[in-house]
Amino acid sequence: MSTISSPRLYGSIQLRRNRGLAGLYLVVAAFLILYALLFPGILSIGGFSKFTQNWFPLALVTMAQALLMLNGGITLAIGPLVSLGAVIAATTMQGALGVPGGILAVALAGLAIGAVIGAIVTHLRLPAIIVTLAGSFIIGGVALILLPRPGGFIPDWLSTALAGHTPVAFLLLVVILVLWKVFLATPLGLGIYAAGDNPVGAFRSGVPVERVKVAAFALSGLLATLTGLFVAAQTGSGDPVIGTPFTLNSIAAAVLGGVGFLGGKGTMRGAICGSLLLSVMINVMFFLGFPPVAQYVAQGLIIVGAVAVPELLGQWRARR
Repeated sequence: MSTISSPRLYGSIQLRRNRGLAGLYLVVAAFLILYALLFPGILSIGGFSKFTQNWFPLALVTMAQALLMLNGGITLAIGPLVSLGAVIAATTMQGALGVPGGILAVALAGLAIGAVIGAIVTHLRLPAIIVTLAGSFIIGGVALILLPRPGGFIPDWLSTALAGHTPVAFLLLVVILVLWKVFLATPLGLGIYAAGDNPVGAFRSGVPVERVKVAAFALSGLLATLTGLFVAAQTGSGDPVIGTPFTLNSIAAAVLGGVGFLGGKGTMRGAICGSLLLSVMINVMFFLGFPPVAQYVAQGLIIVGAVAVPELLGQWRARR
């Protein structure tokens, strides 16, 4: 009985989680087709590589934000963490340990800072939005102290490898998504959804809710600082304020992908599609000649519509 019901149960759960994503997939496909018509060069290896390199940082920070939103939290420290990752990479890779040492320093900084923020939120019972807002000022200040102005050192070979004319960024994203699927199969990964959806029920079922929340913050910090490493490789230097736009964009992309603010609602593939939609949407508006002000207005209207339409449909179904 269990061998028959388990696949059916898994299939029904996946169907329920993907129910709201069909419309998103269609919208993303429509924008991709329009973008390909406006810029046929994207169909070449070089064009696809450049597009994925521009999309990759947004995809990573969206994953970092969605990881916390799925767990019932949110972070306003994404942008400063990206900046700090770029600064650490640019100031350590010329040292004795070289590129491996720089990558390790970036990863450890993201994990440590994320874990500290998560511990404060969890054990002191403080709102995540307040803690991460305060943390964003501290992290941003540290980035400015380490590197007051853009500069530092990033090896040319690393910039060429990550941001050259090959789709390395896309391959890295595929690897990260595979690792996410593997992570979801672990008790800790399952606990992120459970603790976000119903923390009391998850606790009573034996899920270490506090440990799960701290781990979610730590992994989110890791993804954010690694984004900074990639951005530094793109630009060839570190910039202490380069991550500023990523905070709000990560929230917008996650919301576009159907991730809820209250936890337990949404999927990481939806969040990735949301980041893709936001990235393609910006490019399409640029090729259509939208002025910057009109681009911001259009983005805002589309995001509001993406949030409002599912809610209105849900209310309409409830009345029937």
